[in-house]
Amino acid sequence: MAIRETVGVDGTPLVYSVTGDPDARALVLLHGWAQSSKCWGPGVLDELAARYRVIAVDLRGHGYSGAPDTGYADSAIWAGDVDAVLTAEGVTSGAVLLGWSYGGLVICDYLASHGTSAVDGVVLVGAITSIGRGEAGGKVGAAMRAAIPGAMSEEPREAIRALGAFGNALTGPPEGKGAQSQALFGASLTTPPRVRAALFNRSASHDDLLRSLDVPVLVLHGTEDSVVDVSAGRHAAELIPQARASFWEGCDHGPFVEDPERFVKEVGEFVDNLG
Repeated sequence: MAIRETVGVDGTPLVYSVTGDPDARALVLLHGWAQSSKCWGPGVLDELAARYRVIAVDLRGHGYSGAPDTGYADSAIWAGDVDAVLTAEGVTSGAVLLGWSYGGLVICDYLASHGTSAVDGVVLVGAITSIGRGEAGGKVGAAMRAAIPGAMSEEPREAIRALGAFGNALTGPPEGKGAQSQALFGASLTTPPRVRAALFNRSASHDDLLRSLDVPVLVLHGTEDSVVDVSAGRHAAELIPQARASFWEGCDHGPFVEDPERFVKEVGEFVDNLG
């Protein structure tokens, strides 16, 4: 694994890792709100990297990337971040963009600004595609509603209590996943409170983009997702012309944690069928 850095359009440092055959198809992983590129876990990353050139990004404000004071409400800046990583890696065609949760919104920001010339396919995992009041593509679930606004607080006890309301939302049944659960919880706490808040302080509607997408999209969503309601995934699947939907019965917000083997299999089948 190589750790690399580039800069966004506003000069923010963006850190990402690259794993796998440099000549293989680029699979770009974009994590969710208050997480980092480590969320995928070594097992999923290693399995995907055995087949693809996996580029796992720390979104601005998260992980090892820079956390500027402003810019989180600007779709063009998020789009520029994805473009900066693709440009740094020389990816001009054939990429697959995979976004979990908030990462799906960032993918939409990128596609709305830069189109699909560098992209052959998209995977939306428990993802939102729009954000703001009344946006069907951004409907959150009970665990997320319970966490707001405490999850944005700078008061440690309040933030810990609020983020704890996620419970097992990111892992599913906790047996054997204690270490991974703690790592995900820790990533949430290490994301600056002001960033946690800023990511929700924006509005973006991408329904028209979804209707006009000219590449295949895999919509993968748990039916019991308590962070991003499954209706958001169904909404995207209904709008996207070349959508393939995989709704996991009984699964919560972290399909790649609940069943990593199935996740790698479904993602692999989708990517390999792109031609």
